[in-house]
Amino acid sequence: MDKERESLESLSIGAERHSSYKWIALANCTLGVLMASINSSILIIALPVIFAGLKVNPLAGNQTSLLLWVMLGFNVATTVLLVTFGRLSDIFGRVRLYNLGFAVFTIGSILCSITWSKGTSGELELIIFRLIQGVGGAFLFSNSAAILTDAFPENQRGLALGLNQIAGVGGGVIGLVVGGLLAATGEWRWVFLVNVPVGLVGTVWAYISLREISKTSSSRRLDVLGNFTLGLGILGIMLGLTYGIMPYGTQSMGWGNPFVIGSLIVGVVMLVLFVVIESKVHDPLFHLGLFRIRAFALGNVANFASSLARGGLQFMLIIWLQGIWLPLHGVSFANTPLQAGIDTLPQMLGFLAAGPISGYLSDRYGVRVFTTGGMILSAVGFYLLNTLPVNFHYVLFAVYLLIIGIGMGLFASPNSAAIMNAVPAVYRGVGSGMRATFMNAGMMMSMGVFFSIVVAGLAQRLPHAMITGLTSQGIPMAVASKIAHLPPTASLFAALLGFNPLQSLLPKQVLAHLPAKTATYITGKTFFPNLIGPSFMHGLALAFIISLFLSLIAAVASFIKTTQAFHYTDPDVEASERNVMPNSAQEAFSQ
Repeated sequence: MDKERESLESLSIGAERHSSYKWIALANCTLGVLMASINSSILIIALPVIFAGLKVNPLAGNQTSLLLWVMLGFNVATTVLLVTFGRLSDIFGRVRLYNLGFAVFTIGSILCSITWSKGTSGELELIIFRLIQGVGGAFLFSNSAAILTDAFPENQRGLALGLNQIAGVGGGVIGLVVGGLLAATGEWRWVFLVNVPVGLVGTVWAYISLREISKTSSSRRLDVLGNFTLGLGILGIMLGLTYGIMPYGTQSMGWGNPFVIGSLIVGVVMLVLFVVIESKVHDPLFHLGLFRIRAFALGNVANFASSLARGGLQFMLIIWLQGIWLPLHGVSFANTPLQAGIDTLPQMLGFLAAGPISGYLSDRYGVRVFTTGGMILSAVGFYLLNTLPVNFHYVLFAVYLLIIGIGMGLFASPNSAAIMNAVPAVYRGVGSGMRATFMNAGMMMSMGVFFSIVVAGLAQRLPHAMITGLTSQGIPMAVASKIAHLPPTASLFAALLGFNPLQSLLPKQVLAHLPAKTATYITGKTFFPNLIGPSFMHGLALAFIISLFLSLIAAVASFIKTTQAFHYTDPDVEASERNVMPNSAQEAFSQ
């Protein structure tokens, strides 16, 4: 036992002395997280060219659910698997499973790029391949922070985890720009092929250069019931939120759909069972005692609240730009994807500027001022966005996005470091998985919440605006009323996909009887954005207010959490794996 402990200590000390390894680990882990994060958002911008390539009309019947799964399938798979993969990495090795994730993600990207079918069959194939990408992404997200925590000494983890977190959050913004650039080529397969060279290089590099530092858990038993209940619980909630924003029968959304209600109930029940099981089993998937560590618990509360605040809102901003603001400023629908990605760059620049600085300074001065101040600054940014009209001045929009980006950058790095410093070495894999789960689940739930708010605003105001606008242009009342009472989700997706749905919704014979100038105006750049804009902003204003309050919740959680790194000693872990911890922490875990 002594030899084993000496060997472990020697390896750990050696890793710190050979400082080049920690930078290699940082570079590779940041590359992996950046690649997966870009992939999570790249489709939001590139959807128009993807559907054109697959020969699919996204406004046709039964296309809404497939469209959502093409866009969200990667995130759903990743969120469901994060904690389970984190626990597996504690058992079998973080580097080993991280390397596997790089390979699986690359294979999934290759499969996406060679999707061979067209129409609905092509969509289904793409969804399956996106799920495979999600499995690889879950391995990458759940292990990267744990690998870095192992490789870096505690006084440098803020910088390391900050840069890694920047890749995770900033990649989502970069994906919008990359998606726009690739969409501009007109070749949809490039959206997935762009990952392949990076994935191949990263996979080989990871297998050659990364090595295990912390010893794996002495227990090789997998908590089957815990894995099952957690996975089913998260999946049930994700399915409920996904299908809840789709039309159901004559209703604009699906919250009355028995499947949605059943999915949410099953999800909640399974999560309750998960908590009960984890408190009873001998070798749990996740040690709930970790939540008695204030830095870990409140750090994850802040992490979840900040993800809720920003996740779905990014989606709404793209719809605002791509379907409303850019066409009003003369940009053709074909070019709105690229321009929308470019117009969101200030948020990414703010995040990239603030993240490394806050990570470095928090190692010296503590995390509280940066996490709390960052979320307060983000709240100010959301308030300012709420003051903008539909047809805003871009300079103001860019400044407000920059403020939000700086705030999120100040928060992300120190908060991740505080969470990971609080987790004992033997549980860093599952701790990293839980941290990533809170972030991904928050962003997924944010999509459902904000989408529902905006659709509710459209359902309340758009029908009247649609009837008034169409009849004023000579469209018969019967035709205008029929179009106005279609589910507003179709109009929202049309805005996202960057085209005027009236071209396909209005009967050709009706357009043929109109004056040529009127028909051109109705199907042109400005009529539909002016029609949908005020109704869209009615819901978006409420979404901004919700993001503001969520940011303040994250700020409060950040302010009251301690920055002390407590170490949990599991009585079932062998003495060679135990960490020395303060008596106060021992008492907390014994309660």
